[in-house]
Amino acid sequence: MKIKKIIAVAVVGMTLTGCGIYNKYEQKTESPADLFGSSQDVQTLSSGESLAQMSWREFFTDPVLQQLIEQVLANNTDLNSARIAVEKSEASLKAAKLAYLPSLALAPQGTLASFDNSPVSKTYNLPLQLSMDIDVFGSITNKKRAAKAVLLQAQMQEEAIRANLVSTTAQQYFLLQVLDRQLEILIQTDSLWNESLETEKALWENGKAYSTAVNQMEASYLNVKTQIVDVRRNIRSVENAICQLLAVTPQHINRQKWGSSILHHAEAQGDADQKMFDNKYLHLGVPAMMLENRPDIRMANHAMEEAFYNTAAARSAFYPSITLSGSAGWTNSAGSYIVDPGKLLWNAVGQLTQPIFARGKLIANKKIATLSEEDLQKKYVQTVINAGNQVNEAIADCQTAREKHGYFHRQVEVLYDAYTGTHELMDNGKASYLEVLTAQESLLNAQLSEAMNMYDAAKAVITLYIALGGGTK
Repeated sequence: MKIKKIIAVAVVGMTLTGCGIYNKYEQKTESPADLFGSSQDVQTLSSGESLAQMSWREFFTDPVLQQLIEQVLANNTDLNSARIAVEKSEASLKAAKLAYLPSLALAPQGTLASFDNSPVSKTYNLPLQLSMDIDVFGSITNKKRAAKAVLLQAQMQEEAIRANLVSTTAQQYFLLQVLDRQLEILIQTDSLWNESLETEKALWENGKAYSTAVNQMEASYLNVKTQIVDVRRNIRSVENAICQLLAVTPQHINRQKWGSSILHHAEAQGDADQKMFDNKYLHLGVPAMMLENRPDIRMANHAMEEAFYNTAAARSAFYPSITLSGSAGWTNSAGSYIVDPGKLLWNAVGQLTQPIFARGKLIANKKIATLSEEDLQKKYVQTVINAGNQVNEAIADCQTAREKHGYFHRQVEVLYDAYTGTHELMDNGKASYLEVLTAQESLLNAQLSEAMNMYDAAKAVITLYIALGGGTK
């Protein structure tokens, strides 16, 4: 008899294992090869310590920016909502763990009854009711594991929002610095062009220039004035955007001048502008590290994990459910007898429920769970592909900014020489006002473009840092 019981238990165990209702999740979805891209420039960067391993406090060395990021992370509404979502998931997981324990309830009941004007009979029950589900077929276990996967997704969502806030705050901060630099250039240009205008007016008054030259000089000078107004408006707009991140009313945002602090690496000291976005100072690490660091990839993985356990729970629903229940307490009503004082009464019930026909609900739930699991596997692969594409795009932006940096720098140098030389020739009557105007406008555009390219470079490096999984710690 004992042998038969052992065989029966073994058969049930093998059946449950074969159906997968007790199996633990293992990530088996393969990631695409050449995650960062197959170009030679990308391949040479795919080794060494990953840039994403640096905390954002190490990556951003500007103390004013560090303080600003800390304030954003402390006050931002979206991040606070993500923290609350994590706490909700923790509460759900705790409830799922407690599902193994019996439930207890006190259900006192009193009754007054009278038949055909007979004396009123008073009965009462003071039972303590107990109910417990026996997790033989993994329903509670799979729901608990799914709840844990939901918690992990909430935590990854919080990390993703944190990284996005770090990135956005830093980019807006550097944009403020560049706008300050552009405003400085425009104010200097305003002063220089005013001198050119006064010179042209003097030549006109002495009959050495035409009034049209004065008018065109003044029109260009006024154009600089309007650009100054636009830049100041843009500065206020960026400050307001940062205030939204801080969840505060519009106000001035403190910042240092551009170039006062290096962006990310000790090796970049010296010519920080050039080295900031030079590939040899941008350590990507192997692609597998990005899969471990990026919160969106980990969140997609935990979504597959949740779907796996939901599918297992859907399979468990086809098996019997076993419930133990009972009650014990004082009562003065025992069937047709009423006694006073009350006596102790208890009962115990064991119940097994085997689904036979549930109008297709169990089959539909299993089908839906299986399809959801398949869908999330494909979405995971797409998430990984998107991550690799973001890294590739950020590297390309870094390379573009690096190549343009030298050209812009040299362009500003030669145009400044052209401007000063042309202005001297005009003072001596050997150059026309059109040549001076062309030299002035070309120099201004080159200076503004050089400053904006530096912002594009900083933005590209920050994007690369976040794309690799940085900014979460």
